[in-house]
Amino acid sequence: MTPSVDAPRGEGAVDEAPPRAHASRDGRLARAIGRTARLELVFEKRGGRTVLARSYAEPPFRVGRVFDLDGAAYAILVCAGPGIFGGDALSQSIHVAAGARVLLTTQAALQAHPSLERDASILHQRFIVDDDAELHCQFDPVIPFAGSRFEQIVDIRLAGTSRFCWCDALMAGRVECGERWRFDRLAHELSLSIAGTRAYLERYALAPADGPIDRGWTTRGAAYFSTALLRDSRAAAETVEALHRRLAAIDGVAAAADLVEPSLAVARLTAARGGPFARARTSYREWALATIFQRPELAARK
Repeated sequence: MTPSVDAPRGEGAVDEAPPRAHASRDGRLARAIGRTARLELVFEKRGGRTVLARSYAEPPFRVGRVFDLDGAAYAILVCAGPGIFGGDALSQSIHVAAGARVLLTTQAALQAHPSLERDASILHQRFIVDDDAELHCQFDPVIPFAGSRFEQIVDIRLAGTSRFCWCDALMAGRVECGERWRFDRLAHELSLSIAGTRAYLERYALAPADGPIDRGWTTRGAAYFSTALLRDSRAAAETVEALHRRLAAIDGVAAAADLVEPSLAVARLTAARGGPFARARTSYREWALATIFQRPELAARK
């Protein structure tokens, strides 16, 4: 299979030579195609703006257009399949080189389906952000379907002078269809290190069959969940306190924000309904861009 290396060009797309193929090669057996897959993207600063310098994609991943937003690269991570199924193993590696600025979002919510064999589906993501580089990630929710087993591992590695903004999301299932907490098992690990030292670790495993999840000390009736991470020198006690008050004032949302170490803030957002949850995530994003990064123009839309 030939690696996907040419991002289609169109109005608003970055006008650069196509990125060079990554040194990786596809060594999968035919029966594994679509079940195991890698996506590898490398962004670099060139001539005052950020470009996709190298890329490699195996189906169902695809390299799409990269747009220029005032010198930053805006890209949508595209998974062309209907979701992730039991037994699938997908991996993504994103490298933001020194001086580059990147905004990433996802094409849509990731649907975790069950399988007849009841094997777990696995998504492994690694993000590397070099010195004086900046990465923003605003991702759609993971939706674990009834009977699914899903494992997600997120490994974030920041250099000493890098900047970072993260906002993920998880749903209790197909909530609008009345499906809550009916998956078999969901395991999650989010690890963030700065200059080689771990600064934040979030790890849990949920198995509804082992006991009720929808209770006060676990979810308190919420069905939507998000972790928001922020790393920048402007993230100080007074600014993060302002974020805490801003999120707490949103009706229908239980949220809190704190400074866990100098320049690193963590916020947790939960909600019973999707509307307030979406408003809280948008509010967090707009506040971070305007107050911390001072780049409100980077609030891109799909």
